[in-house]
This record gives sequence, structure tokens and C-alpha cells, in this order.
Amino acid sequence: MKNKPPYAIASVDAALLLAALLQQEGPMRVTDAAERLGVSVSTAHRLLAMLVYRDFAEQQEDRRYRAGPVWRAATPPEAPVARLREVALPHLRRLVDDLGETANVAVLAGADVRFVATVECDQVLRVGDRTGRTLPAHLASGGKAILAGLPDGERDALLEGVDVDLPRLRKELALVRRRGFALNDQATETGLAAVGVAVPGMDATVRAGLSLAVPTVRFARDRLPGWVAALTAAAAAIGAELAAG
Repeated sequence: MKNKPPYAIASVDAALLLAALLQQEGPMRVTDAAERLGVSVSTAHRLLAMLVYRDFAEQQEDRRYRAGPVWRAATPPEAPVARLREVALPHLRRLVDDLGETANVAVLAGADVRFVATVECDQVLRVGDRTGRTLPAHLASGGKAILAGLPDGERDALLEGVDVDLPRLRKELALVRRRGFALNDQATETGLAAVGVAVPGMDATVRAGLSLAVPTVRFARDRLPGWVAALTAAAAAIGAELAAG
């Protein structure tokens, strides 16, 4: 698990996050970038200008910015991820209001999952924003929920070359399929636990999962049924909304 370094440079962090957002979600206006980063429009404009200069971004005719040539070969389909985030955010907010813990939506990106939206809870001790970060899919709760729903051949191809005990993982994913949810008990970060479910009805273009991330001091097995029920309902609603267009 990668933790934010204590010597992090805010401007560098903002530029890298913005580059990742353009690559993951597609074109955005300067005002969109400012809102996503929580900075002024002038700061967002300066960051975009530097990304353009280094070919991490480029400006379209409609004046929106998109991922530049550096990202082009690895750029995933833009509209589905942006639409997923748009649809998922209200449901994440309701989860946080109802459950009091941080909620995330992530998409499968090769053998990893990439977080595309986070809504933090307001507790002093909480799991922070994961937007733009990646974790190994076989360790993250949402990632395991997604992997459990894949055909065996597709899943094994994704994990080829990954340092993982495949027989053991297959058994765990079979359990995930039976239960309908996956757990991450400090597998990615000490002191953090998470429960995740897959978003149903997603096609091969974008496969997504929802997760609730909880400090281990508040993680209680007797709360799992309520958490799973809320996550499953939210995932079903997101899937239905996306299918309806």
C-alpha cells in the first residue's frame, strides 16, 4: 500500500492527480478541473498549461482539455468512466450519510483497480480520499468482488505475471461469489479494512466495484450484514441507472 509521503509537494500532487483524471475520465473544462482539485480556476489553468507543455494534456477545439500524447496508448474509454462517476457519486454520498464511513467506486484496470471517486465520512479518524490511486485487484475488496464475477480464463489472463497464489485466490473468489461481497482485512494498509461488492450489469468496457473503507478500530463483524445490504442496493441502483442510459 502506498501512503502519501510526508514531504509531498502540493503542486506536484495536484498536477499528477489532474493528469490521472484526464486519462481516466476524459475531457474536462478548466472549471471542472478546479472543482475536482479544490483549487482556484487560475491555479487549474496553470496546471493544465504545464500538462499541455509536457504532452500529458492537450486542448480540444471546444476548449476542453483531454489526455495528451503521453497517455494516448493507455487511455481507457472516456465516456463510460466519466458517466460511472457521475451516476455513482449521489449513491456514495447516501452510503456515507447512512453508514458513517468512507465510500468508493473503482474500476478494473488490468490487474489493478483504479479509484475514480471517493466520498469521505466526517469522522475524525477516517479513511481518506483514494481518487486516482490504484491497488492490486486481488487485494482490494472491490477488486476481489469484480474478479469473482469474471470468467476463469479472463481472470487468469489478467493476473498473469502477478505474484499471487492462484489456487488460494480461486477458493477465496468462490466464497466471494457465494456470499456476494469481498473483504480486505488490512491486506493493502495496516489499520484499514474494507468491504466491497461488484456493480452488476457492467460490460467488458468498464467493470466497477463499490467499497466501504473503515478503520479497523470500528470494523465489527456484526455490522457486516447492514454494510453489505447497503452496498448491494447502491451497486444495483448504479447498474440500473447506467443501463437505462
